Amino acid sequence: MALGLRDIDNSSFKYRKTSRQFKDISLTFTRNPVTNDILPLRNEDAIKKSVMNLVKTRVGERFFNNLLGTDLKDALFDLGSPALALSLESEIETLLENFEPRVAEPRVDIQFKTDSNELRIKIQYDIVGIPAPAQEIEFILEPTRI
Repeated sequence: MALGLRDIDNSSFKYRKTSRQFKDISLTFTRNPVTNDILPLRNEDAIKKSVMNLVKTRVGERFFNNLLGTDLKDALFDLGSPALALSLESEIETLLENFEPRVAEPRVDIQFKTDSNELRIKIQYDIVGIPAPAQEIEFILEPTRI
């Protein structure tokens, strides 16, 4: 949420991002034993789950929004190269800047492990409006065989 503030000196507008407590539902649908409600995810956990959902979504997978998603899972079957890693890093950073307003300054590092055909992904970001330390998500994608 952005607030327009008027500066007295030069009468230009400055925007400051503010936020409150973040809350989301858990997709595991575990129940609270006392209230019988779905357990909520709060603040850092809610944002982490949202970032993971955005990154693991394929381009065109969500209806009516063909721009949302990444080609990360398709890159598992490409030959790993520094150019491909740089392209995926910039794609994820752009995705987070455009579709996750609670995240500021995303930094992505992707490494290919040629021996095991896996992608090692590390995403670091700051949370807007909450005095929390920088967050880090690290996960590995690997092709599965039947």
